[in-house]
Amino acid sequence: MNNMRTGSTLHDDQTGDSPLGGMGGQARGASGELLPEIWMQDGAKRVEQALARLLCTEDDGETELMAAMRYATLHGGKRTRALLCLAAGALADTPAHMLADAGAAIEMMHACTLVHDDLPAMDNDVLRRGLPTVHVKFGEATAILVGDALQAHAFLTLANLDAPGDNRIALVHELAQAVSAEGAAGGQAMDLSLVGKHVELERIVATHRMKSGALVRASVRMGALCVIAEDAAHAALYRALDRYSESFGLALQVVDDILDATANAATLGKTPGKDAAAQKPTCASIMGLQAARQLALELLRDAEEAIAPRGPRAERLAQMLQRANAYLLKHAPWA
Repeated sequence: MNNMRTGSTLHDDQTGDSPLGGMGGQARGASGELLPEIWMQDGAKRVEQALARLLCTEDDGETELMAAMRYATLHGGKRTRALLCLAAGALADTPAHMLADAGAAIEMMHACTLVHDDLPAMDNDVLRRGLPTVHVKFGEATAILVGDALQAHAFLTLANLDAPGDNRIALVHELAQAVSAEGAAGGQAMDLSLVGKHVELERIVATHRMKSGALVRASVRMGALCVIAEDAAHAALYRALDRYSESFGLALQVVDDILDATANAATLGKTPGKDAAAQKPTCASIMGLQAARQLALELLRDAEEAIAPRGPRAERLAQMLQRANAYLLKHAPWA
């Protein structure tokens, strides 16, 4: 991935409510490239602050629902989906305050899927992000309600976004589709149906594209949808974003398959070896670890090619690929 494109930012003066959030020259190295560790840390911090603000109500002392919602969202996580939203937003010149709230909505929805996936009736996991899962800490009933409430709050956040009405509708539609029967919910149903079965690789890939890939795709598209309508004038932009996100989303899941088979709990932040223990077919179990690793690298290269024509404006999207590539090389090296 050494041929990632770098260059100037969208504007010479990155101040005020720009996607860089007023960091200006501090976000650049000696050669003029954006420093990913700076904008990613700043972006994650902005999303964390938005989550803390949006998930804050008076505690009546009678329930633990809001405390459990905050526990599910504010205790760790790489914020990959929110950062993808911010990176695409930089390409579209989306204001920082819009991106922070849109990223928070995405992270709420992502947390919803994780809380429900961890339930005993689903993947039955006791560890998430290095901490006890929500149902272990707060009970199964509260965990179900946490997922339900986080989904509702995600849509409320988008409905109240400081953006034109048509853009808000597009954002709500995009996120809803990502977790529908054609997205994460349908993918989880397929995932459960495959346990203990011998299936073709294409079926696993289709499941991955729905279960986790759909939300990655939505995250990228939502960064642009805040300000740019998906119409004929911008068809090429959304084709590039879709190719990028579909390749990147599948690569992330393939990496997750590999790490489930090779990494420890400290690296994963969740229980390793769950797929094999549950007799769940994955890309790694069907292809083998080395072939799966090669597939992940090829998918990351395809995502890079998708945005290469966008040049410096897509620099942050390219840096998200660099981060994923570095993570793969560090935690899943060649045997």
